Amino acid sequence: MIEWKHEIKQRLAELKLDPTREAEIVEELAQHLEDRYRESLAGGAAPEEAHRTALAEVRETALLSRELCQIERPVYREPIVPGAKGRNMISDIWQDARYGLRMMRKNPGFTTIAVLTLSLGIGANTAIFQLLNAVRLQSLPVKNPNELALVSIANLEGPAGNFSGWYSYLTNPQWEQIRARQEAFSDICAWGNSTFNLSVGGEDRFAENGLWVSGDFFKVLGVTPLLGRVFTAADDARGCDSPGVVLSYAFWKREFGGNASAVGTKITLNSHAFEVIGVTPSNFFGVEIGRNYDVAIPICADAMLSGEDSRLDRRWAWWLAAMGRLRPGWSVEQATLHLSTISPGLFQETLHPGWNPGTKEKYLGYQLEASPGGQGVSRLRRQYDTPLWLLLAIAGLVLLIACANLANLLLARASVRQREMAVRLALGASRGRLIRQMLVESLVLAVSGALLGAWVARYLSEYALTLISTEINPLFVALNLDWRVLGFTAGLAILTCILFGLAPALRASGTDLIAAMKTANGSLASGRERFGLRRILVVSQVALSLVLLVGALLFIRSLHNLLTLDAGFQQTGILQTDVNATRLHLAAAGRHQFRRDLLERLRAIPGVEGAASSSHVPLGGSNWNDTVYLGSSNDEQKGDSRFNRVSSDYFKTLGIPMLAGRDFSDIDTTTSSKVAVINEVFARQFLHGGSPLGQMFRVEGERGVPDVAFQIVGLVKNTIYGDLREELKPIVYVAATQDERPGQSYQFLLRSNLPLSGLMTSVRGSIDETNPEASFHFHNFQTQIRESLMRERLMATLSGFFGVLAALLAAIGLYGVISYTVARRTNEIGLRMALGAGRRTIVYLIMREAAIMLAFGLMIGAAAAMMAANTASALLYGLRPNDAVTMIMAASFLAVVAAVASYLPARRASLLDPMAALREQ
Repeated sequence: MIEWKHEIKQRLAELKLDPTREAEIVEELAQHLEDRYRESLAGGAAPEEAHRTALAEVRETALLSRELCQIERPVYREPIVPGAKGRNMISDIWQDARYGLRMMRKNPGFTTIAVLTLSLGIGANTAIFQLLNAVRLQSLPVKNPNELALVSIANLEGPAGNFSGWYSYLTNPQWEQIRARQEAFSDICAWGNSTFNLSVGGEDRFAENGLWVSGDFFKVLGVTPLLGRVFTAADDARGCDSPGVVLSYAFWKREFGGNASAVGTKITLNSHAFEVIGVTPSNFFGVEIGRNYDVAIPICADAMLSGEDSRLDRRWAWWLAAMGRLRPGWSVEQATLHLSTISPGLFQETLHPGWNPGTKEKYLGYQLEASPGGQGVSRLRRQYDTPLWLLLAIAGLVLLIACANLANLLLARASVRQREMAVRLALGASRGRLIRQMLVESLVLAVSGALLGAWVARYLSEYALTLISTEINPLFVALNLDWRVLGFTAGLAILTCILFGLAPALRASGTDLIAAMKTANGSLASGRERFGLRRILVVSQVALSLVLLVGALLFIRSLHNLLTLDAGFQQTGILQTDVNATRLHLAAAGRHQFRRDLLERLRAIPGVEGAASSSHVPLGGSNWNDTVYLGSSNDEQKGDSRFNRVSSDYFKTLGIPMLAGRDFSDIDTTTSSKVAVINEVFARQFLHGGSPLGQMFRVEGERGVPDVAFQIVGLVKNTIYGDLREELKPIVYVAATQDERPGQSYQFLLRSNLPLSGLMTSVRGSIDETNPEASFHFHNFQTQIRESLMRERLMATLSGFFGVLAALLAAIGLYGVISYTVARRTNEIGLRMALGAGRRTIVYLIMREAAIMLAFGLMIGAAAAMMAANTASALLYGLRPNDAVTMIMAASFLAVVAAVASYLPARRASLLDPMAALREQ
């Protein structure tokens, strides 16, 4: 290096350069000669020949002419190597990368903007893809998940009965028949979800994510225990009196501190002691994506825990799901064909004798099917599949805007570097070589942005997860950096490099050598065509930003509509108290008495304005659906309706207006005629608007008893039952006091203006006075309703963030183009001002150009936004995809941001000194 510097200094002596400029040139060219020397050695040249070749570049070329030494940064590229046959491609790329790093270091402002812009775009995309990968793409962490298949009823529509889980659409009698008859699976298992109470008295503490499992559950999945053992078929036999429990790794660490001595100890579930027989590995979370199971107990234990309410023989209790491992050589399609052949006999065997002919016919028409099960089941996937794909598309648009911004920056930078490109062309570099070198520089930027973006993605994905997880229902999602996520991020880095680097590279490599060398300020004045590309990029940014802002406002306004929706009942000031009386071992009459006594005490609490019990809390996630029959056998009308079993004062407590008739009262007992209160939809749909009072209808007994007749004694206003988005449906309210087989769990609703903490203290006291053995826990009714809108909150929050980010990026792009316009037209502005143009005229002149770009962008964006909004119409509420107010709001916001961004350079132009502007070249 010393010899190279000495030679270069000798050649520079006659040019009489500025000392600081000379030092920079010496450093750059010395590095250039050293690289050429090493490259010649790598190509097989002898050391002496390589030395002569390097010196020849200084002595025999125009490398150090005064003209070329005025460029901002001398560059090493493309030596003239006599006799050299080909170059080392990897070495060239490595040199380009090192040069790109030096350029980044010498332009810290540009580098910071570029890397931060890319990191936000790539980080946002990676974060959403990471969530999508965890929820939608990953397989279960079990042995050969591709061999697993789910077994379900293909044409299940409106079955009668009770449902214990969103995916649990098999009864235990059906499961036992499937297990006995199937031949498609080498092993098959069933499971159902549940919540088990861990406390032994007082306020409840739950294992929220409990599982009922068949004996072969862990065998089918190929899960081996970390400690102890897992269930076998022998553990799940009818009449099991002392079944064990298998713990998840997370529950074992949380409850037992990871102590190996936990195996063999006892744990209490729903007031029954279970022996811990094993712990599963840390990577096994169950079969439902988004939930990490806590404990698993055999299905046969339902008889012990539920007693007379056991579901083992109930043909209307839908609470299980099934999964099997396909036999070698069997496909999912073959398994479905086999299951369809055994379906008629299976459903005939499990038919409930009390159902009427219509229900029997529908039930006997059911067909079993198999479907791929390697990805398990997931309510999270069902709820968030479409939103996550939409968010990924939104993040992708943000990345496009970021790339357009960088392309604009690089185009401006390329115009400054045209003399540099001319030098390289003069030294023999090909156009392809220059394109490659500039693309490598862009790739260095893209990789830097991707690395920082991966860090951003980690926190953004965790934040997004908090938007859909609640304290009551925490989500378990493994946000791992697997090959899909890493490949996605790497692909984004390459794609962004092409998107923002290719156009500037093509422009720069097409430099006119003579024109570039004649330009005194080091940059070639852009022609109409060259500057037009930058305008097109800004128009594209504005259009894409409008699409994102429209989408964000639609989601935000949809969330607002849902939060302010009149659901038909009061949502504020309501405390939900769930009470469990299983430990009391009460008979049916005692259960009714316990509920009445507790209700009286709750209503007597000072400050309580109303209290009632309900089998299903509105928007609580559970439902009871049954078929109702009206009229005679010759003119019978039937249809499905929602049901709820409530106490007196239920409608008063929730503020539901009574439109006609009466509420339930103490005269409605198990020995009196069955009565019901209906809503307006029921009256309109089944009674065609006539007076409902006194009318009769029948139900296929809620608990297997056919043809239970009810007389309508009241009519109430419509309310939403299960979901804020659902259409109003028929609802039948029946009296809790007429329940012939009451359960041992109660849900009480209390309306009060008292502080929540004080009210809960009073409720605890009332429960203790009634019976201190009862357990209980509380829910804030309004919080529970708001948590049902987590999907809408996710879309509103993230789309709003991306929309504002896109608008800011578009504003930066517009600011850059207008600033460039001002710099390019400095002489023209000076001339106009010298001829008498005022500052307002100059501001108008500059901002008119911005307004034209904004107008084109808004027109294109409006058309694109209307088309894009249609894809998200299912996620909107109370709004049409082409909502005019939303479009105007988005366009106005973008116009204000753009006006500010363009006014700043316009004002700066109006403050120019005319004489100084005229002298500028």
